[in-house]
Amino acid sequence: QVQLVESGGGLVQPGGSLRLSCAASRSIFGSNTMAWYRQPPGSPRDLVASISTGGSTNYADSVKGRFTISRDNAKNMMYLQMNSLKPEDTAVYYCNIKGTSVWGQGTQVTVSS
Repeated sequence: QVQLVESGGGLVQPGGSLRLSCAASRSIFGSNTMAWYRQPPGSPRDLVASISTGGSTNYADSVKGRFTISRDNAKNMMYLQMNSLKPEDTAVYYCNIKGTSVWGQGTQVTVSS
């Protein structure tokens, strides 16, 4: 089974930026819609952004204009560029093959001064 590994999380001040990465153990991005989810403490896991095989993107209203999802099929990588971060963006971020139970282990993003 394919494995997903997220990286790039950390502590950042409000207004700052982070770039999350998701690496797949084999080539999957060109044939699957991929997604980023996040789970704040004590809350359910919610969709942040998705990218289809054709490159169409979709974003949660709370991150539109601030976050950008992208992928590099040749490198088996997906990214989430996060700008203008807010404290409410604090969560564990996960990558996912949309519609499946394949998840990474998550990477913590903390936005705090």
